Amino acid sequence: MREYRVTFKPDGPAVMIHGGATILEAAGRAGLVLNTPCGGMGTCGKCMVEIEANGQKVLACQHRVQRNLEIIIPPQARFFEPRILAHGIDRGITIGPAIRKKFPEFRDPASGMFGMALDIGTTTVVAKLIDLADGSCKATASAVNPQRKWGDDVISRIAHAQTEDGLEELNLAIIEGVGALIDKLCKEADITPWDICEVVAVGNTAMNHLFLKFPVEQLGQAPYKAYSVEAHDQDGAHLNLNINPSGNVHTVENIASFVGSDTVATALAVGMDTADRMTLVVDIGTNSELVLGTKDKMYATSCAAGPAFEGARISCGSCAMTGAIEGLTLADGDIHLDVIGNCTPRSICGSGLIDAVAMLLNLGVVDRSGRFVEPEKVETALTRAISERLIKRDRQWEFVLADNRDNDNAPVILTQKDLREMQLAKGAIRAGLKVLEEKAGIQDKDIEQVLLAGAFGNYIRPQSALRIGLLPDVGADRIHFVGNAAIVGAQMVLVSMRCRQLCGRLKKKIEYVETAGDENFRTVFAEALMF
Repeated sequence: MREYRVTFKPDGPAVMIHGGATILEAAGRAGLVLNTPCGGMGTCGKCMVEIEANGQKVLACQHRVQRNLEIIIPPQARFFEPRILAHGIDRGITIGPAIRKKFPEFRDPASGMFGMALDIGTTTVVAKLIDLADGSCKATASAVNPQRKWGDDVISRIAHAQTEDGLEELNLAIIEGVGALIDKLCKEADITPWDICEVVAVGNTAMNHLFLKFPVEQLGQAPYKAYSVEAHDQDGAHLNLNINPSGNVHTVENIASFVGSDTVATALAVGMDTADRMTLVVDIGTNSELVLGTKDKMYATSCAAGPAFEGARISCGSCAMTGAIEGLTLADGDIHLDVIGNCTPRSICGSGLIDAVAMLLNLGVVDRSGRFVEPEKVETALTRAISERLIKRDRQWEFVLADNRDNDNAPVILTQKDLREMQLAKGAIRAGLKVLEEKAGIQDKDIEQVLLAGAFGNYIRPQSALRIGLLPDVGADRIHFVGNAAIVGAQMVLVSMRCRQLCGRLKKKIEYVETAGDENFRTVFAEALMF
């Protein structure tokens, strides 16, 4: 088959690739990572590039190479490493290694025996190397989940798993990705993978299944039953994981099809097993998990919030990576942007989106129904700087966050469609909470503490989240950040058999509430769309 030369600018790498391959495939061969949250299905529009010869703009994932090409990659089409949260709440525990020291091939315990806590997220993977003698963390490593090439969301990966060799590809990707993290940890701590004798892994149910190479097709279709929700122990050799071949890999229990072991680990880390006060734990993402209750009884659900908080389906959206607007403030009659990396804004991530919508609501530029208000109809007086940001294009109002006139980046804007996507996302979470409250027989005012877990929750402003109706109507003083509590829970399970057993008891106390197909949920969801 004939090959063609594809040159990428402005970086300049050139590769030869067979005719019929996509520009995205050529970029991969050149070592370039493009922004493809839809997994190359052509639905997100984030990988738009320009053919230099004629100025034609095409989707890299869809345009096939039929001749020599010179491709200009704009900043918006590039994928930059997201900000990864590797630490969380510190809950003191008594060290009691869960390892049976039965392996004569291990070195003298006095020389050190090590374990690894692993949080396999849909977006990122975090690993911690733990000294099993005292529970101390010797090294931390993190990376983007290598499965993202098949889509940023769980559903895309479930779909790919059902293709020929799809499950094998997804499993191999995460095993190799975890292996790379193991190599980093060992290098930093000056040990070998052979010294790792125990791994505890947590993640949502789909990530858990793909890690263990369990079938996932049943997760994507009614009645949405997981292949397994139990804890599992397997040899590292069986999983092809580069630890001691006799070492054990323990995966924590899942709760249900879309509430996984990461939620169990989070509940453990934040102390739900001893919680006397009515507590809400929220992990916001594409698939957001909620746990509501006390030590005696808890209810959990998952909310298909969609990818708005991760930047997909938002016109200028992205994950929390360099160049993303992560926050906004109002001062001197205009908005001021907080940009990750303190550089020129290229996109807006979830925390910035929440800030932006809250600010527009406060200014009266957006009404409760989520519609832009025409400048002359805004009830409060707008400054000239704010008014000039509200523009009309193709008969639709847009708000310009960054015009980028003085650089090569495209403007960063918010559109009416973006507002609708935000409404759908926050409406799903709010409706899920309402269903849990009804099960528990409580109202917002009865919730004594709200714990925001995960990378996204750690960076949002409570006041903005309250303003758009994302969180229950409680005082901001009741809202607390617990960071990456899932990895903390995994670490607790790694070093303590008591915590390992406690996960099983927690799971039994958590009642999963299914919202799919629930008429009441649909009614509540419609009401929750209002700001």
